[in-house]
Amino acid sequence: MSTATKPKHIGRNISRIRELRGMKQEALAIAIGMSQQTISNIEGSETLDDEKLNVIAEALGVSADSIKSFSDEGVVNYFNNVYDNAITDSIVNANALECTFNPIDKIVELYERLVQAEKDKVEYLEKLMKGK
Repeated sequence: MSTATKPKHIGRNISRIRELRGMKQEALAIAIGMSQQTISNIEGSETLDDEKLNVIAEALGVSADSIKSFSDEGVVNYFNNVYDNAITDSIVNANALECTFNPIDKIVELYERLVQAEKDKVEYLEKLMKGK
């Protein structure tokens, strides 16, 4: 029994990356100057020469090595880690926010300003009443 590992299916990897990017075969074909049928054939093939792989990688916005080593499990792990880290960072940042002032002091300050504004109004109205 052979223990040789089967090489990654490059065409399938290209197809998955293209789909994750939300790109249709036709759009990829236009971007690299090939026909949609050629892209379909490439995605059906297990191997691809490095020159074509580099052109396709550039059009997809990834490296050729990314296409060669692509795995669905890696994508799921990546997104899970990004999501988990975002949640953790949000919790940590929320806990890091501390008041640098006493909220009660701010309420008292606001109340005093409102009282002073009312006193100013009364004073102004008394001046008006004396003027008549």
